[in-house]
Amino acid sequence: MKFSRVEIIMDNAKLEALLSAVGQYGISGITVYQVLGCGVQYGSKEYEGVAKTTPTLLPKQVAMVVMPTDQVKAFLKFVSEELYTGHIGDGKIFVSDIEEIMRVRTGEVGIEALEPQKH
Repeated sequence: MKFSRVEIIMDNAKLEALLSAVGQYGISGITVYQVLGCGVQYGSKEYEGVAKTTPTLLPKQVAMVVMPTDQVKAFLKFVSEELYTGHIGDGKIFVSDIEEIMRVRTGEVGIEALEPQKH
């Protein structure tokens, strides 16, 4: 089975909605971290009419999940609908291939490393 890492960069205000949506989708593991960054507008707000030449780094959240590659397309549609406002700053989603997954404590690999453990 192939796996993909999905990294979602979003505005801080969207994190709770995303976490709720991810839970409803059935993803059991997620990593979230705070970052600073800007997109092609260099941190400009939509209503600013002057193009910026120096980036302004804005606070963002990055959420990362690993999932079977065959589920990624539906997940991207689902997440993009949750994040969409139609305004600058809706975020970006990056998808990359995962070569291997291993749960360190048990040595489980592949899908078993992502699933909740059976007792």
